[in-house]
Amino acid sequence: MMFDELEKINTRPNPFEFYTASDLWTDEYTSKQMLTYHLQEDVDISSRNIEFINRSVQWIVSNFQVKEGTQVADFGCGPGLYSNRFARFGAEVTGIDFSKNSIQYAREVAVKENLSVDYVNENYLEFETDRKFDLVIMIMCDFCALSPAQRKQLLEKFHKVLKSDGAVLLDVHSLNAFESKEEVITYEPYLLNGFWSPNKYYGFLNTFKYDKEKVILDKYTIIEKSRTRTIYNWLQYFDIETLKSELEESGFIIEELYLDVAGNHFNEKSNEFAVIAKKY
Repeated sequence: MMFDELEKINTRPNPFEFYTASDLWTDEYTSKQMLTYHLQEDVDISSRNIEFINRSVQWIVSNFQVKEGTQVADFGCGPGLYSNRFARFGAEVTGIDFSKNSIQYAREVAVKENLSVDYVNENYLEFETDRKFDLVIMIMCDFCALSPAQRKQLLEKFHKVLKSDGAVLLDVHSLNAFESKEEVITYEPYLLNGFWSPNKYYGFLNTFKYDKEKVILDKYTIIEKSRTRTIYNWLQYFDIETLKSELEESGFIIEELYLDVAGNHFNEKSNEFAVIAKKY
């Protein structure tokens, strides 16, 4: 019995075979944990550190001429760290996120400051609107967490909601980051310092590397007295040509290439990169 369970824990699934984002973002306890990480201003975990966010917002506002009436869609907006800042410049912002706790926090800040932000608590893959946007953003490499089919679905959605002269800004993990990853197996009581449950639990982390697909999986198995959960955290890694191909299939062309979403110059040795894409 125990052998069979260990075999199951250590089994390598096919790339993107399972999708468990809802288990992370909609679970009451873990979503509160994620919000706590979002709001830690000096670390890059759920959100970038506050100094980077401020530089990034200033660059985006300048580069895309965000001003009164600019229509911005923030896919995966979290607690509104970007959305609310854009709204302070007069933009009309729509923020979409899975996490009820993050959206609630973002709304409270927007209401307090009388900001024009429409926060939508929904899986952005299912989001529908008649609005047309000048700028669509997806940052913190959220694009990489989606399967090929989900990425295609999302890009088609971007194409639908974007104005003809609008732009998409997104960032991704690079192949340099992929090459630095190694397969590991970790076992710890209270894995990640109690992140997964307020109750006693044992945690397994299996990191699998898929060389052909350029995908990394962090597979978490969380064992409590009353239940066992498995959470799959997938990340796709890109080179420029692969990302360009996916964008072109959905009607986009890469217009600019950067190191990050703060507008720093591209470096081919970096662990991530950002692109501005427009309709062609």
